[in-house]
Amino acid sequence: MLWNVTTAEYLNSGHMACPGCGASLSMRHALKVLGEETIVVLPACCWSIIAGGFPTTALSVPLLHVPFATAAACASGVRRALLSRGREEVTVMAWAGDGGTFDIGLQALSGAAERREDFLYVCYDNEAYMNTGIQQSSATPAGAWTTTTPAGKEFAYGKKDILEILRAHRPAYLVTATIACPEDFLAKFAAARKRRGFRFIHLLSPCPPGWKIDSRDSLAVTRLAVDSGVFPLVEMDDGGRLRLTCEPAHPVPVADYLRAQGRFRTVRDEDLEPLQRRVDERLESFR
Repeated sequence: MLWNVTTAEYLNSGHMACPGCGASLSMRHALKVLGEETIVVLPACCWSIIAGGFPTTALSVPLLHVPFATAAACASGVRRALLSRGREEVTVMAWAGDGGTFDIGLQALSGAAERREDFLYVCYDNEAYMNTGIQQSSATPAGAWTTTTPAGKEFAYGKKDILEILRAHRPAYLVTATIACPEDFLAKFAAARKRRGFRFIHLLSPCPPGWKIDSRDSLAVTRLAVDSGVFPLVEMDDGGRLRLTCEPAHPVPVADYLRAQGRFRTVRDEDLEPLQRRVDERLESFR
């Protein structure tokens, strides 16, 4: 499918993102699909800075800054306020990092999903607390360097499986995506816009400083995550099972993905085989 993406821009120049930031590029194209009838609910995260200092914002849609733990709770309130005014056409989108989703905001997220609240929750996952100095989160993968795991995150404590947690709530829509695979990304945001009920999109979002990569390589490295099977592109079907929406275009070993990033410099060769096996088994389970 070739997309005819609008030339309208809802993320303007003057934002504060780092070069190569996947979170800013993802927001730009997400809003191109969702359109101007969108309200963004933003907890503490990198995007609190990217959007610009109060009272300005780089976004051309309404933006509500909320406390770290409350993205899903506040999005629930915004949606109900809109419904009380008969504004069903407006998309409410909570946009949070992995810290505000996997960790600090998990209780509000679970509550909103359990209540079947009608909004879209997007987690842009850069796999650490990047805004406050690259500390480990429960989304940080095993072996990754952070300032709190200078020898690499222990393999006994791998990345939390947020998809399985959300799948247990039986949401109306549950997918993974990355702007490095744009057609899949755009199709999933278009589908999320049309759905009703609680919807969750898990985005892999490269962070050049945190991943220790050159900013010009952000999309190429993220594509390696997909092609290696480390970040499969999946969608929950009507039976509640997660299925691949995009097979790796050019399958590569997990080692190729890890070696492209400085944050995995402490991963030893003997760690690669069991890691490759776990990735292969997980990828096969989605077929």
